Amino acid sequence: MTKTSPFGTIDYPFIPGELVMGAQGTFYARAIDCIPQLTTDIMTRAAQHDGTSVVEVLQNCVIFNDKAHAAITDKAVRDDRIIVLEHGKPMLFGKDKNRGLRFNGRCLEAVTIGENGVTLDDIMVHDETTEDAGIHMMLARMHGDLPVAIGVIRNVHKVSYTQLYEDQMEEQMAHGKYKCVDDLLNSGDTWEVE
Repeated sequence: MTKTSPFGTIDYPFIPGELVMGAQGTFYARAIDCIPQLTTDIMTRAAQHDGTSVVEVLQNCVIFNDKAHAAITDKAVRDDRIIVLEHGKPMLFGKDKNRGLRFNGRCLEAVTIGENGVTLDDIMVHDETTEDAGIHMMLARMHGDLPVAIGVIRNVHKVSYTQLYEDQMEEQMAHGKYKCVDDLLNSGDTWEVE
């Protein structure tokens, strides 16, 4: 299936962020190969996250798909086509950081500070830790008139599957009838084969 995404026409039926949000994933980020320091920071944060981390990397391939992301990575347009998200900071973009994202009640919109009464107070502050994936999904899907979001989009701290499993095992060992496999094998009727 072909789908139009922020990055052109892609031959897969989803944007990775949609899959992560739909599966209630706790860490999702997007990086671009032309900003290596940001990519390094994102990968470090992904490794530190307790649970599964998904990082989408928009990477140019000079052999098979050269300039695939030029519409957002070219130096002439990059500042207006990309927004770097930082937790706890206003969602600003543009060469002069005078544009931002505002939630208009049902969707995100790009606005310019100083036009139509828009002030810095109208600009959304990025919260990567909110459990509601609604805004995170909107950020992951931005394209067209909106800039493409890069950085850590979602970083929710929940108890991981591994921790839940270990807690369950400890509880069973503390309160359970069987403390080891030998206890289980020797329970009930037993016999010896000679």
